[in-house]
Amino acid sequence: MPKVIPTRTPMREQPPHERIHNFDEVPFGYSPEEAMAEAQRCLQCKKPGCIEGCPVGIDIPGFIARIAQGDFLGAAALIKQTNALPAVTGRVCPQEEQCEGVCALGKRFEPVAIGRLERFAADWEAAHGDGRLPECRPPTGKRVAVVGSGPAGITVAADLALLGHEVVMFEALHEPGGVLVYGIPEFRLPKAIVAREVDYVCRLGVKLVRNFVVGLTRTLDELLEEFDAVFLGTGAGLPWFMGIPGENLNGIYSANEYLTRVNLMKAYRFPEYDTPIVRGRRVATIGGGNVAMDAARTALRLGAEVSMIVYRRSREEMPARAEEIHHAEEEGVRFELLTTPVAFHGDDHGWVKEIECIRNELGEPDASGRRRPVPIEGSNFRIPVDTVIVAIGQAPNPLIPRTTPGLATGKHGVILVDEETMKTSRRGVFAGGDVATGGATVILAMGHGKKAARAIDEYLRTGQW
Repeated sequence: MPKVIPTRTPMREQPPHERIHNFDEVPFGYSPEEAMAEAQRCLQCKKPGCIEGCPVGIDIPGFIARIAQGDFLGAAALIKQTNALPAVTGRVCPQEEQCEGVCALGKRFEPVAIGRLERFAADWEAAHGDGRLPECRPPTGKRVAVVGSGPAGITVAADLALLGHEVVMFEALHEPGGVLVYGIPEFRLPKAIVAREVDYVCRLGVKLVRNFVVGLTRTLDELLEEFDAVFLGTGAGLPWFMGIPGENLNGIYSANEYLTRVNLMKAYRFPEYDTPIVRGRRVATIGGGNVAMDAARTALRLGAEVSMIVYRRSREEMPARAEEIHHAEEEGVRFELLTTPVAFHGDDHGWVKEIECIRNELGEPDASGRRRPVPIEGSNFRIPVDTVIVAIGQAPNPLIPRTTPGLATGKHGVILVDEETMKTSRRGVFAGGDVATGGATVILAMGHGKKAARAIDEYLRTGQW
């Protein structure tokens, strides 16, 4: 039995004092030698829990074994049998809660760095591969409309194209990728990576139509006259606000608007792109998830002297990935924990200048399993700011349900689906990703996409609903 290597092969990354002045990717990725060393830590379990822990069921021991042997292109090809976006998921998946969370090695030591190895294989293929595509099945004559080009839509489109169906993917914005391009900053997921993987799906034969808003340009019912089935993967682009006094002051953004201006409108490439955005000196981001970390770290890179996270629970309850919290702390983001905003105060010109907050203590766990924040009476205090970013969650855009009779929705406007088939209440219409969950992870959206692709294929072949 080979000797167990208890600790992971570290990944080199930009030093914090350098990276807060640029939008370049923070981790550099593994070298071939580092990847092979890390791959050799895998125990190659006979009953690998990591595959069950992956929402799209990647053959993880299989691709890791190929990396350990130096067959990097073989590893990438194996991943792509089930995952059309390996360079994306290798970077942004919450591996610590999924595949790595059930790694057998992790019971006593550090789990195998599965995400880093997936990223390495995908990047190696992009740099050294011959661009060969998997073979698609013969054309079926069936046509499918995929609405939304985020992770769920891309996954559905790729799988259905491989099965021989004609697929047209409709995107409301001018760039495909959905949340991958408008929501995740360049320093965490370079746009060129997303473009490369969207290009792969298009080379499978998927047609991409940009600037097409289903519900405005055409209704869903009009699409159903032209296509045999429709998949809705429109994400969750409707931001939540707190509903507290002063929330309409200038200088207060939703995280959705702030990150879209930076990412999709390329404010990060100033002065090449003169995108209108407030570059605050004192920036407060409200929330504790990955989106909040992205916004707070982006504010630093846009020149903020102080960038702080204001979160109502303690650090242990924060929903952001540990790695993202760690990077934010390294870069100097300040954390105001157990703190809830209760009002915003502005100057005579209508610009925000202070957040009034109240301190909390932790009570009993709520429905989420996390301890509930309990306000401490009389603990009000104020924080001086000139920019606020609200990152407390989002819901699906209501446009398609409002223009589609008979499409059932649930709490916060999510489209109701059968969790096994992703079928909606309308015959021939499937949905998945954030539009069906209200906001989750990239890999969970891709898992929905794979389920939907199987069900759509069966529906198209049998006609049974």
